[in-house]
Amino acid sequence: MNSTALRWPDAMSRALYGPDGFFVSGAGPAGHFRTSVHASPAFAAAVFRLVSRLDAALGFPAPFDLVDVGAGRGELLRALADLAREGAAGTVLSSAFPADTSPAPVPLAHRLRLTAVELAPRPPALPPEIRWTDEIPEAITGLLIATEWLDNVPLDVAVPTEDGWRYLLVDPATGRETPGPPLTPEDKTWLTTWHPCPGAGRVEIGRDRDLAWARAVRCLRRGMAVAVDYGHLRNSRPVNGTLTGYRGGRQVPPVPDGSCDVTAHVAMDSVASAGERVARCAYTLVSQREALRALGADCGRPPLSLAATDPARYVRALAASSTAAELTDPAGLGGHHWLLQPVGVAVDACMAR
Repeated sequence: MNSTALRWPDAMSRALYGPDGFFVSGAGPAGHFRTSVHASPAFAAAVFRLVSRLDAALGFPAPFDLVDVGAGRGELLRALADLAREGAAGTVLSSAFPADTSPAPVPLAHRLRLTAVELAPRPPALPPEIRWTDEIPEAITGLLIATEWLDNVPLDVAVPTEDGWRYLLVDPATGRETPGPPLTPEDKTWLTTWHPCPGAGRVEIGRDRDLAWARAVRCLRRGMAVAVDYGHLRNSRPVNGTLTGYRGGRQVPPVPDGSCDVTAHVAMDSVASAGERVARCAYTLVSQREALRALGADCGRPPLSLAATDPARYVRALAASSTAAELTDPAGLGGHHWLLQPVGVAVDACMAR
């Protein structure tokens, strides 16, 4: 056995979050791959619409916590802070995001408490009102959002052998894998419960992600936790897993040497179940396409008649619909799942179209 080989969680942790890890040093995620946050301002506008509805459902608390877990370089929080200062999402995209009719007693911008949770150093130009920390704060009242965070939470990979399932070990320098020790009872239980896939060549065990999401949900006093990620469900798990790498906008082998993102899709139903047990409230799981449409992001083209009556407005609406279309394309970013876990509020009040 190679003495340098590690179990995948240890290798991923070093490669992604070590002193010279992929997410800790360098340009950050935006320099290597495109996320919904980077793709279009329509995403931030939709999230702000959710924030506004949740704020009303909670009775306009002071402060209203807005916590971004896996915040990258703070791009989403910056955009949401700007939208709050402008007063309402409807001010920015009035045709797609009509203004709410029940104003808060105190403007949301004056009650927002913004927190970025990230292991990378604080960006030098980040606005001072955004707190930067490596731990999820406790007693949150408001929204906790995690956009493409869970897919980078390190996880084990297992393979079937003649004497049962065993963890895969990986050489961090080369990516070469070898079978290692047998699974713990806890991981065996997770596999039989959440990945009963006959003939699977390898399985990504999502128990550590379940625990990470449960810890995040536990930090909510009242409000909602939202995870946005690529994922799969129990009846359609990938037979050989999804572990892969990304560098400079290109898919590459998942060599955990710190030079690339190492990621795997999320077992969304398993994660959801773990959060539900903590929150003791039912979760909602929908596609990004469904979520954004419920929040007013319409990817339909504006009517041609508008071009004749108001050309400038038509051009703006056409540009907005184009970016929304990228966010809702089921073959791309629209393939994300949205997991909404409420605590003390009703999802329907926040997601009704």
